[in-house]
Amino acid sequence: MDEFVVHKLTSDINYFPNPHEAIDEGLLAVGGDLTPQRVLNAYSRGIFPWFSKGDPILWWSPNPRLIMMLDDFKVSKSLARVIKNSDFEVKIDTNFEAVMRGCMKSVRKDSSDTWISEEIIRAYLKLFNMGHAHSFETYLDGKLVGGLYGLSIGKVFCGESMFSLHSNASKVAYNTLVKYLKNADYSFIDCQIPTSHLKSLGAIEVDRDYFLRLLEQNR
Repeated sequence: MDEFVVHKLTSDINYFPNPHEAIDEGLLAVGGDLTPQRVLNAYSRGIFPWFSKGDPILWWSPNPRLIMMLDDFKVSKSLARVIKNSDFEVKIDTNFEAVMRGCMKSVRKDSSDTWISEEIIRAYLKLFNMGHAHSFETYLDGKLVGGLYGLSIGKVFCGESMFSLHSNASKVAYNTLVKYLKNADYSFIDCQIPTSHLKSLGAIEVDRDYFLRLLEQNR
């Protein structure tokens, strides 16, 4: 069995190792920085940064990969009623940093920590100001109660994180995201790492090779 090597990134922002070389868990490389061009280069290759506070920057390309084809998004009867009858208001790109900070404060069941650090927030704010990152925000009585954010790479939306302070708030934002992407002729959402929540909404696991081919066709 070949020994797995974690690649160390160089000062060349265009260099990334082949994502096929990552182990199934996804770890591929370490180091580098979060400058906009390096981050965009990573996503265009099916690679994304994911690391905890105090750790070096780690770059991942997991196998399998979770994606959502836009027509596969499942709107349950209960969610359809919420969308139709609730007082939620959804806005796009009006409060990006607040959405990121909402996601940062949203603690996962399997972790007491969050990977969304101040370093990550600064990096993605730069991408937002350049027009590459976007937020979908749910408001109730004028207060931000949920939302999500991610990056656009060609016809692919790379979802990063979501949060909800009110029942169904993030799902309502996700519904608006899907509608927006369909209208803009996007192909699919890269959901990155499999979760039961996103699977319940229609996301599916695919082989990394298939994902990378699909990404290449749509980036």
